[in-house]
Amino acid sequence: MKKDLSEVSRHYAVCPHDCPSTCALEVEKQDAKRIGRIHGSKRNSYTDGVICAKVARYAERVHHPQRLSTPLRRVGAKGVGREAFEPIGWDDALDQIAARFQAIAEEFGAEAIWPYFYAGTMGWAQRGATHRLRHALGYSGQKETICVAISNAGYRAGVGAVRGVDAREIADSDLILVWGGNPVHTQINVMTHIAKARKNGAKLVVVDPYRTPTAQQADLHLMLKPGTDGALACAVMHQILADGLEDREYLARYSDFDAGVREHLSTRTPEWAAGITGLSVEQIVEFARLYGNTRHSFLRLGYGFSRSRNGASNMHAVSCLPTLVGAWQHRGGGALYSNSELYQRMDRTPLHGLALRDPSVRMLDMSRIGPVLTGDPTDLGDGPPVKALLIQNTNPVVVAPESAKVREGFLRDDLFVVVHEQMMTETAAMADIVLPATTFLEHDDIYTASGHTHLQVSKAIIEPLGECRSNHWLVCELARRLGVEHELFELSALELVDKALQAGGLPSAEEIHRAEGLDCALDFESAHFLNGFGHADKRFHFYADWAALGEQGDKLPVLPDHAELIDAADDSHPFRLVTAPARTFLNSSFTETPGSLKKEGRPRVLLNPQDAERLGVSDGALVRLGNRQGSVRLHAASYAGVSPGVLIVEGIWPNGAFVDGLGINTLVSAEPAPPAGGAVFHDTRVWLRSDRSAE
Repeated sequence: MKKDLSEVSRHYAVCPHDCPSTCALEVEKQDAKRIGRIHGSKRNSYTDGVICAKVARYAERVHHPQRLSTPLRRVGAKGVGREAFEPIGWDDALDQIAARFQAIAEEFGAEAIWPYFYAGTMGWAQRGATHRLRHALGYSGQKETICVAISNAGYRAGVGAVRGVDAREIADSDLILVWGGNPVHTQINVMTHIAKARKNGAKLVVVDPYRTPTAQQADLHLMLKPGTDGALACAVMHQILADGLEDREYLARYSDFDAGVREHLSTRTPEWAAGITGLSVEQIVEFARLYGNTRHSFLRLGYGFSRSRNGASNMHAVSCLPTLVGAWQHRGGGALYSNSELYQRMDRTPLHGLALRDPSVRMLDMSRIGPVLTGDPTDLGDGPPVKALLIQNTNPVVVAPESAKVREGFLRDDLFVVVHEQMMTETAAMADIVLPATTFLEHDDIYTASGHTHLQVSKAIIEPLGECRSNHWLVCELARRLGVEHELFELSALELVDKALQAGGLPSAEEIHRAEGLDCALDFESAHFLNGFGHADKRFHFYADWAALGEQGDKLPVLPDHAELIDAADDSHPFRLVTAPARTFLNSSFTETPGSLKKEGRPRVLLNPQDAERLGVSDGALVRLGNRQGSVRLHAASYAGVSPGVLIVEGIWPNGAFVDGLGINTLVSAEPAPPAGGAVFHDTRVWLRSDRSAE
């Protein structure tokens, strides 16, 4: 029976997913337990009424028939799935977890327990709950390297702070440059603001290794080889200098640019870069002159081109462009990578339990969970093996590098695993205890953004499904059973948020929620760094101090350059693989919803028609991709929008969606990128064979 529309009410909420847009939402509430469609809020000037289709259909996820609703205990084999579990009461589950954690800590030490989480929710109170428990009990720490460690270092090397120009200024730009991102798939709001600019005559340039839906809309698409962005940026700067298009007065006032930088860039010619990037000299020169002659130019930096071994160097080189031409001085000019440092007035101490942290406790690299769980001494150091995991907000069996090794670690008989989840993911299927988690519509939290400037508070709209409980509730219950007595585990989620807000003199959570967000945008001079950049000397740095950003800084070039650190193709591995985001998935979320599955179909590898013909691979044929990490089988699709020698696989599909049950991250190395670690998802050399020859 169709719902009577007169009974449907609309409620403000905030999208919790791992996306820079952090959209302001309007949620159709049908009754105390059900939602209808979700809309973008028109009252938020960044969201501007637009959201992605996957979140618009969020009812498919929150009301999914396979959603977890009761605690479960595994009684069958690891990895089998729901049929290997039986229901258990919350008290029994929590008592068993606490008893095992206590026994492990007594025998091996507290560091043998590793709370592991990431960005399944971006809310600070719920996401930070894992940290509060970790710090209270001295469990192993977590280096959060899987997403922005590389790109943050690269941007900070030049700019000195992780913030930039307000994205709403895109509408005032004459030229928008999207470098290393595909906002049609990943940040649809960016395309909304680009559309406003293009109505006024602005041009769009996209730099990406394949013709994405964003690139298809561009006036100019530079389809360079993966991992060569630094070379392109340097050649563009060479041409700008050769043509005298740089802003000398701005450089002298706001940067450390000197004769040494000029001399270095004089050797980085378009001809040099063409040999590295695969672009033509003419394309590079055309782009350089377009950029050099357009001061109201907005550089929207994505994450994709940083996810390689030379990614930090690439990010640094590209971030030099608006400084060279003085674009930062103009409205609609400059750059935005992330605005995550806009919210420093909010005190993270109560949200992460930082006052409880013991700095001597070891830190384990989350991107290297495979080597960690298989006992790599490089990762474990002098500490004990990991004997227990508490996992929230992430699905490492699917999303982490070297996933075959991750699976091997999870299959250990001596590893006790607790997973707090909404669905029976492949990680949850490996657990001993699975606990049902709330969605963002069923709990309270506060959200910052990286793609815009609003601080937002979202409150529960519907009742939790069945026995689902929030992250905060779970860690409070565990802390009590484990003997922790502290205020952080006695307050509600929003009471914790209020402590964080009050410390910075900010409005209360209730006030922010009632106003549907607090705009933390800086004034023009500050946002455009006209008061100085983030370094102590207030200048943009063409000379990167990598040693200040990580232990492996000596592997990167001091000046902007092409760092030859990538997993380059060779005779045995002639292809470079990029694992790009799919439009209707978000990491491994939404891979179970009917709307997304219908849109995406199945895992496939995009390859150039010339490569397909040479290898005798027809559309839809089974092929095998492989390298030293392993091999996977999936179906091929010929696509002229990818260069010869480059392969694209869109979406982090479940391992089980692949023919052999081995997902694409089987092929991705867990080698940490300099200067401070980070996952190199787009830096992988492989071979490709037809399934027949592979066998």
